[in-house]
Amino acid sequence: NAIIHFCCMPVGFFKEDGAKMPKYEIAIYNKQVREKIENGEHHARFTDDWADFHYFEISALNEDGARALIKERHPSDQGFVIDSVVEMKESNFE
Repeated sequence: NAIIHFCCMPVGFFKEDGAKMPKYEIAIYNKQVREKIENGEHHARFTDDWADFHYFEISALNEDGARALIKERHPSDQGFVIDSVVEMKESNFE
C-alpha cells in the first residue's frame, strides 16, 4: 500500500496582467529513500514515506516554472525525482 501525501505550496498567484496563474499538480518521490527501503535500511535524512509519491500544488507561469519551483525545494542531487506535472483545471468549488 502506497502512502500518498498531498501538500500545498503557494497557489492563487497572479500574472503581471492580473490573470490568475495556472496551477500544477506535481508528483515526486525520493529515489535514495526507495533504494534504502529495498535494502532494508532507512535514509539518514528523509523519512521512509518519501519512497512513495508526494503531491504538491504549485502556481506558476508554465510547466517549466512549476518544475523549477519544486526543484528548488526538492533538488535531484538529494534524490528527489519528479514523476509527473499536470496542469489543474479551474474548479467552481475553490
